[in-house]
Amino acid sequence: MTAFGIVVEPRQAWPLTAVRGVFAVLFGIFALVWPGATVLVLAILYGVYAIVDGIGGLMQAFRPGDGAHRAAYGVLGVLGILAGILVLVWPGITVLLLALLVGLWAIVTGVAEIAAAIRLRKQIQGEAFLILAGAISVLAGILIVINPIAGAYGIALLVGIYALIYGIVLLVLAFRLRKIANTPAAA
Repeated sequence: MTAFGIVVEPRQAWPLTAVRGVFAVLFGIFALVWPGATVLVLAILYGVYAIVDGIGGLMQAFRPGDGAHRAAYGVLGVLGILAGILVLVWPGITVLLLALLVGLWAIVTGVAEIAAAIRLRKQIQGEAFLILAGAISVLAGILIVINPIAGAYGIALLVGIYALIYGIVLLVLAFRLRKIANTPAAA
């Protein structure tokens, strides 16, 4: 295993794995209990990321190289910084836009799945499942577009469920690694 670029013997990795698992479980619980706060925190983190990325783009614009690339990095850097500032000033709008994008993506994906199932119905079996998946995607997308705040909460809940399950899996792994480390063969 590697931890921060350092190669770690799997038997010695259990404490770090356990800590990661605990933090993932705590984050998952936080996201499930306070989904609104989770979504706002994610928006704020994105805003900070966009500013840092924009600064990196501007720094890249002042490095030696061809003018077109430098200009592109300069424009992307300025846009990244502006986007980050806007997100930090209006995180709620960012959350709504993210939910709307997810909803529109689900609609487009669902329509594409239905079209693919109809087009491939003679070549595949079980196309009804692809049609069903597409219909569920379209329905979810429409519901999110109609009520993006509920969509944002739904996204936070999904992130929370993922983090909770991921953390539990890491904790199980940590205890297994600990058991291996404590066996006489490991000594």
